[in-house]
Amino acid sequence: MTKFTYTLQDDNITIEELLRDRLDIGKKRMHELRMAKAILNEQGEPLVWQHHYPAGTKLVFQLPFESSEYVPSEKYHLDVRYEDDHLLIVNKPAGMLTHPNEDGQTGTLMNDVTAYMVEKGATYAEHIHRLDQGTSGLIVIAKHSMMKSLLDRMLEEKKILRFYEAIVEGVVKENHGSIKTAIGRDRHHPTRQVVSKSGKPAVTHFEVVGKHPNFTKLNVVLETGRTHQIRVHLASIGYPVVGDTMYGAITRSENYQLHAFRILFVHPINGEEIKVEYPMEQAFKK
Repeated sequence: MTKFTYTLQDDNITIEELLRDRLDIGKKRMHELRMAKAILNEQGEPLVWQHHYPAGTKLVFQLPFESSEYVPSEKYHLDVRYEDDHLLIVNKPAGMLTHPNEDGQTGTLMNDVTAYMVEKGATYAEHIHRLDQGTSGLIVIAKHSMMKSLLDRMLEEKKILRFYEAIVEGVVKENHGSIKTAIGRDRHHPTRQVVSKSGKPAVTHFEVVGKHPNFTKLNVVLETGRTHQIRVHLASIGYPVVGDTMYGAITRSENYQLHAFRILFVHPINGEEIKVEYPMEQAFKK
């Protein structure tokens, strides 16, 4: 059972108003919490949903037993960059899948996360977004299903900002710019994506932060989250990510030079700003 405490910040508010207006929980989740009598006072008694409670009232959320289906790793190393009662932010190494692609698969980040949670006596963990296998960097993990619902909605509403560092081939002339071309599947390749008028809208913003005679370092911000978006967009304007031979890079390396280095959002439970940074230079020294 997942259990955590929430302190009301607004005065004269009902439980229903809190969940609907403050936490923005969907109707299905609200119904599940009501039926499970999952919101209690500090004495363990179910609260009345239509009663108006004063600011400062402590609510105890007691969620039913939840379990994810990932197989926990027998041996693992997990680079945790942030943790509280509700979420983890971890650094995924380049070359590792974010999650299994088939039942029983191991060796992915989520297998390691599951092993970490099992050691803490928990069995639930779900990623909010993913990174390509060759991309390293920060990923947000929900530690209970209520947080998963909240973060999923925030991601959909573009309230979770994700920043990347990319080293690309060539010298980018513009100091900053935006790429706004649709992306779709390449009909001639099983995993490759292409810029396509019939694809899904995609927007990528970039800023030059360093130059070398043959390479450029960029900070990149995603406005949308299409498969391989950064790699496809940068290659489409003539600057493939170093080592990304799938999208035209000449340089060859085990993994391409793309790293998710910053996550920024407002915590949906306590309202605090969460800002986690782990630059490429720091991550690659480990």
